[in-house]
Amino acid sequence: MLGVSGTEVVDAETYARIKADTLTKVRGTVQADILKEDQAQNTCIFSTEFALRMMGDIQQYFVDHAVRNFYSVSISGYHIAEAGANPISQLAFTLSNGFTIVEYYLARGMKIDDFAPNLSFFFSNGMDPEYTVIGRVARRIWARAMRERYGADARSQMMKYHIQTSGRSLHAQEIQFNDIRTTLQALYALFDNCNSLHTNAYDEAITTPTEESVRRAVAIQMIINKELGLNFNENPWQGSFIVEALTDIVEEAVYKEFEAISERGGVLGAMDTMYQRGKIQEESMYYEHKKHDGSLPLVGVNTFLPKDHGGDIVTEIELIRSTEEEKGAQIVNVKTYGESRNSLAPESLRTLQTTARERKNVFEQLMEAVKYNSLGQISHALYEVGGEYRRNM
Repeated sequence: MLGVSGTEVVDAETYARIKADTLTKVRGTVQADILKEDQAQNTCIFSTEFALRMMGDIQQYFVDHAVRNFYSVSISGYHIAEAGANPISQLAFTLSNGFTIVEYYLARGMKIDDFAPNLSFFFSNGMDPEYTVIGRVARRIWARAMRERYGADARSQMMKYHIQTSGRSLHAQEIQFNDIRTTLQALYALFDNCNSLHTNAYDEAITTPTEESVRRAVAIQMIINKELGLNFNENPWQGSFIVEALTDIVEEAVYKEFEAISERGGVLGAMDTMYQRGKIQEESMYYEHKKHDGSLPLVGVNTFLPKDHGGDIVTEIELIRSTEEEKGAQIVNVKTYGESRNSLAPESLRTLQTTARERKNVFEQLMEAVKYNSLGQISHALYEVGGEYRRNM
């Protein structure tokens, strides 16, 4: 809910000028990756076809309005990894999803150099050795494809990616050890030259992070950036035997996974047979078995346990939960917003529905609809056009 719109504060000509200038400068990222939602999270609310079209509408709007510094989609492997995929599958599925989006945007008539710089990636860094090179392999594959298959320019060949340390590697047992794991994962990310980094809080295995745990999490990357001397040098591991060997091994494994996806009709065809989801679930089960039988040693979880452990949570911590008053206040806020804003543009949702039915740019109309309607109202209006969607398991 955005509150009062600029159209109500300044005259139309001034608003249009400010809007046009702002769009060329605004920075940020839209998550919006429907492919990973389907493959890993099953949190789709619209069909894949309609959701892809809305993703394309966002990018088309960015092209039409010269939005160059805002990423139109964060092509995400993090959620694939959190669902259980190993690093090879995470990387292969994410890159193949990226190429599918590229092909779709090209099919809509957009030029590669007009949209490729608006694409960003999002990976998880766990403890496995493959994570040492996940970024450099991704960049090598992406740059080669952009250059040799799509004829993209140098800027389009540059992959921008964000790393978040692995939430799945955090454990409730010996919870204070999680900061150690996060520190090592952050080193992987920084030494592999990620563009941005999120370090998880140690208590996320149990609760919404506290102010104290978040400060510790931020301190991890700040100490590496400000105090660790080796980090002042780019690519400190580059050229070592293990990094060079791992790069070639991981790259070859990713290409083999590309072949498996192609044999199933590409990304969308593989999704129809639930290939990606099935593989993620198999790899998740494999990890859980190894964790529980001890063949994958996890300090404080299945090995080197404290003498007085009971097999459950060892450390007592503060739990953060929303109060009933906070939940109620949010409901009241949404209701109040609707009462004050809906009447100012009573046709806005109907116009949005017409735009969707006529296959015009939905995002352009969304930019108007959010001035007067809540997210829930907008979603339900679009349900009436294409229906609510959830893929069967």
